[in-house]
Amino acid sequence: MAERIIYLNNAATSWPKPEPVVNRVLWALKELNATPGRGGTAAASERVLFEAREVVAGFIGAGDSSRVIFTSNATAALNLAICGLLRSGDHVVTTSMDHNSVARPLARMEDTVGIEVSRVGADREGSVTADSILDAVRPHTALVILTHASNVTGTIQPVEEVGRRLRELEGKRPRLLVDAAQSAGILPIDVRVSGIDLLAVPGHKALYGPAGTGFLYIADDLVLDPLLEGGTGGRSTLRRQPDLLPERYESGTPNLPGIAGLAEAVKYVSRTGIDGIRRQESSLAAAVMEGLQDLPGVTLYGPCDPERQVAVISFRVDGLDPAEVSGFLEEVAGVQVRVGLHCSPFSHQTIGTYPEGTVRVSPGLFSTQEDIRALLDGLRQMLGMRRK
Repeated sequence: MAERIIYLNNAATSWPKPEPVVNRVLWALKELNATPGRGGTAAASERVLFEAREVVAGFIGAGDSSRVIFTSNATAALNLAICGLLRSGDHVVTTSMDHNSVARPLARMEDTVGIEVSRVGADREGSVTADSILDAVRPHTALVILTHASNVTGTIQPVEEVGRRLRELEGKRPRLLVDAAQSAGILPIDVRVSGIDLLAVPGHKALYGPAGTGFLYIADDLVLDPLLEGGTGGRSTLRRQPDLLPERYESGTPNLPGIAGLAEAVKYVSRTGIDGIRRQESSLAAAVMEGLQDLPGVTLYGPCDPERQVAVISFRVDGLDPAEVSGFLEEVAGVQVRVGLHCSPFSHQTIGTYPEGTVRVSPGLFSTQEDIRALLDGLRQMLGMRRK
């Protein structure tokens, strides 16, 4: 039995959380006693919410912070973007590296609304090209969806090139929705420079914020149908949901402690520096990949290049179910990883690991080279026991 836990599952949820983030959440729970717009002492809460929106808008290069809509996670943000935009007869271009948070809303809308979906195939490393995306665009294409970095292989997709080329199209151009679940906080994102119309981000992954937080950025000239309608803290005489942003998309009581923590997390990442975080995680990913490549019977998936992927590494061990590998690592070496299909079956079909999936290792900002050595030592021990 291992004496300590080594956490290498940051692609699911980052851990530990920075102390300033924890402290900010506790502060909000203790000090904020009214929901924004819903009480005489709500001014402090409104100020926290506004300042959080400003922090997030600055972080992604958005000019108007009212276009930042707080959600409970990236899944909620993606559902709002997809279901709030698409109409019957619309065509969507997406890829075979989708997470189910993209694939499932699209599947429902295919069945119930009558949209068309073209899924561009990635190569065995999980990469798609801008040419293949643009070649799939039709005159009635309303939306192009790109997963910025795969949660299975870490593969980074050409978001900036696709955004630029979509904006160069004549006539009514498709909108670009980016799923930044694995990239926000690791790769720099500027929505205006990159031509991103919709950006979905979770707070609990590489931004190191609390669970139950996230946001959707909506471009200035874009209007979505709200998925949730009800109390907004104002304009209560209106029969229908108000058009004013962000209230149009934020009905109900917000998760104020979580949003306060998310803003503090964005500040923490900004102070630490995305370039520095990227270098550290790339170094750790390189150590994982180099070590795995030296082990007999281990197959790596994805680019296997820290320059072309974030610190998400998938592998298989010949003759073993991924769950067996994970169970041994946690029980004997104290190393926590993730196994299975990672809510992305299309990705595993693309790289040839469906239906069993892979073992996924994802170091984070607080991981160390010692943690990587523990992972590799655990695998060596497992392989040695197999040979005996």
